[in-house]
Amino acid sequence: MSAATLKTTAGIMLAESDALVRSLPGLLDHLSEADRRRVLAIGRYEVLDTGKHIWRQGDTQNGIYLIESGRIRSYYAAPSGREVTLAYWFGGNFVGGPDLFGAGAHMWSSVAIERSRLLFLPGPALRELALQSAPLAVALLDALAFKARCYSAMAQMLGTRSVTERLQRLLIFLSNIYGSQHGREIVLGIPFTHGDLANLIGATRQWVTVQLSRMQARGIIRYDRGLIVILNLRALDLEIV
Repeated sequence: MSAATLKTTAGIMLAESDALVRSLPGLLDHLSEADRRRVLAIGRYEVLDTGKHIWRQGDTQNGIYLIESGRIRSYYAAPSGREVTLAYWFGGNFVGGPDLFGAGAHMWSSVAIERSRLLFLPGPALRELALQSAPLAVALLDALAFKARCYSAMAQMLGTRSVTERLQRLLIFLSNIYGSQHGREIVLGIPFTHGDLANLIGATRQWVTVQLSRMQARGIIRYDRGLIVILNLRALDLEIV
């Protein structure tokens, strides 16, 4: 399933409310035609195949990438090798913050989860345009503020919710974004491995496997070849206080 078929959302991450990650206008949407042309003139389009990294944690920053289509996963890798998924970002968003203008090292890695088309904007040239165009500068600030809210919500979830509650909240979120109603069942239209879920909630794959098995035994979900079917969404809602 491509991002174009999803319900309107900026991405997938841990958050108390789905409303937080509803799509905002794209970075270029509210610019004048002249400003839009200036931004496009400094950029170059790139196509990334599935599994291709835009950069890896520690690489030198040199700009940002606007996502035109596809899906990008941003994640942090601990020294132990354990990964935490920060978010999956869809078309209309960007990756490359917080240093938009290209300075220092990347704090995390970003990789294409499906074939993606991106527009690279080099940091120094983007900075010059921001100095010349107040609307562009404001658009960049709005985009950074949105990302800050998303990551703050993730930190709050990790700090205040149990790992069980985080899994339940994630399943509710995925059912709202990817879910397709089939009678009383909600089928998530894209596969998520146990490892994918674990990386999103800060747990181990083994723990997620055990919990999904328990939910399946209780008739809350059905897990079949990577696809999750929500059988009792109300039960998930009631268990989150």
